[in-house]
Amino acid sequence: MSQKNPNNLRSFDTYLDSKYGPAGSPEREAFKREFEAFKLGVLIREARKKANLTQQELAERSHTKRSYISRIERDASDIRLSTLIRIIEEGLGGNLNIQIEL
Repeated sequence: MSQKNPNNLRSFDTYLDSKYGPAGSPEREAFKREFEAFKLGVLIREARKKANLTQQELAERSHTKRSYISRIERDASDIRLSTLIRIIEEGLGGNLNIQIEL
């Protein structure tokens, strides 16, 4: 006899399967790429706030525009690696570490 889940809870993977398809499907891979871009924007925003910088100050330090920093933080813009490095190193005074998983 199976028990029903009274709270209708399910795992995040089950949710992703139902919304974007199984792992490895084109839709699921697109979701993963978009999520990583979103995550990068959040990381930059949080680092900027931790450094007590406005978007304008970060833009000036990294030789870009405030509107570009805003778009990155909102995940509305692709970002070039050279610009990302400049924002992190010159703008935030940090270091960028990149990891490749196969």
